[in-house]
Amino acid sequence: MRTIQTKLIMIVVTVLALAVSASADNGFKPIFDGKSLEGWKAPEMKFWSVVDGAIVGQSTQQNPVASNQFLVWQLGELDDFELTLQYRISGSDSANSGIQIRSQVPPDGHVGGYQADIDMAGRYAGALYDERGRGMLAERGQKTTVAADGKKNIASIGDAAELMNVVKKGRWNEYTVIAEGNHITLKINGKVTAQVIDNQEKDREFAGVLALQLHAGPPMKIEFKDIQLKRLKMAGKKKIVLVSGGPSHGYNAHEHNAGNILLAKWLNEYVPGIFAAVYTNGWPKDPTAFDNADAISMFCDGGGGHVAMPHLDEVDAMAKKGMGIACMHYGVEIPKGRPGNSMLGWTGGYFETFWSVNPHWKAEFKEFPNHPITRGVKPFELDDEWYYHMRFVEDMKGVTPVLTAIPPDSTRRDGNDAHGANEHVRARKGMPEHLAWAYERPGGGRGFGFTGGHWHHSWAHKDYRRILLNAMVWISGLEVPPNGVESRNPTIEELEANQDYPKPGNWDAERIKKQIEQWNH
Repeated sequence: MRTIQTKLIMIVVTVLALAVSASADNGFKPIFDGKSLEGWKAPEMKFWSVVDGAIVGQSTQQNPVASNQFLVWQLGELDDFELTLQYRISGSDSANSGIQIRSQVPPDGHVGGYQADIDMAGRYAGALYDERGRGMLAERGQKTTVAADGKKNIASIGDAAELMNVVKKGRWNEYTVIAEGNHITLKINGKVTAQVIDNQEKDREFAGVLALQLHAGPPMKIEFKDIQLKRLKMAGKKKIVLVSGGPSHGYNAHEHNAGNILLAKWLNEYVPGIFAAVYTNGWPKDPTAFDNADAISMFCDGGGGHVAMPHLDEVDAMAKKGMGIACMHYGVEIPKGRPGNSMLGWTGGYFETFWSVNPHWKAEFKEFPNHPITRGVKPFELDDEWYYHMRFVEDMKGVTPVLTAIPPDSTRRDGNDAHGANEHVRARKGMPEHLAWAYERPGGGRGFGFTGGHWHHSWAHKDYRRILLNAMVWISGLEVPPNGVESRNPTIEELEANQDYPKPGNWDAERIKKQIEQWNH
């Protein structure tokens, strides 16, 4: 008897283990911990709580909702994805809620954009609505194709009343939202309730926030639990994740967040085949951040504080999958040993202390190799903190120097310290040094290292900017245009936006403006 019981227990344990393994392999990851609202935020948190493993949005006579309230997921934005969750709504027939996807948050906090509808009465449940936009896109039972001019071609995918029968009123229901490019599909309890193909370019969104709605009106309660997200490979686009380090050197220097925000803006505006997502202030807390990425670029402080230091295995795995990997400015430095060897494998080179140096100097770039990253780039010179004398892979196999210049002898100073002077650098007086490079990994995938990037206003230099835009396209696996990536110059207002520090009172804005004018004359 005991033998039979033991075998039964082993079978049950094995089945459970297989179920857990299958769940882990299906690509879905939880984005709500079931215990707290960590990673979620609303303008008025008094309407939101966690009870019995569920997010609860509730209004009462004592705590009424005068205008729609939204609890926004803070850890990332949605692009192409599949979302699944359980919801339960209670209250009068006017009780109404929804799941905002790829939405935008204006200053007043009223989230606008695609909404997977929920209501108590059954009038809107399973429909796709455009909150604060075009209104109803597809009612329950409809498949809508929105034309470029906004006209809707509506077909039936089922009877609205019959589809409502799958909804368990007052009980838990599973809601699934799938967004792939301009196609959006809604399901409740496994049944497709609405579909939209959105061809209206001026109003559709390919990325934006996830939020949960508590509707204005009479007292009601909406509950959400088991919130799981799976990223989907983007339809017709390569995705690059730009990871930004936190505040570092002061105004206009090492502006990781502001720099990556500008870089993403140009990529998304000028390269139709690229989607760039930015994560600010350190390694993403979004557990799905890299799941559908084709490339990652890290612009951050280096050394022991490099954002990748606690994640070497994760980045190694990305490299082995063939993902493009780039590191910019201080982000090319990482400690010698396991971290340095990893970065050699990612990008082909790195800043090694007591070997490489980091002086400020004006580099003059006269010639460029025949490489996609240099397409359209004209000779230029630029003052920056150009690191040089990198540690490269043996015989520089797979490495193509992209920017090369001869540093002045004054940068090869006497002494021996971790960053500024060493005998190896002094022995190369008058010799050219590589300041940016491309790398084709032997196992597949591309890497890029760039030692400039100290001054934030350098983004206004068209050739400097073109090198970086070309590099992001190249590491993502796309073909760089014959003349490189075209982009407009940033305005002074754009350069000043999103910086980590307030502008100092003695800031010489006129000098910067004149310098930018000279660059782009």
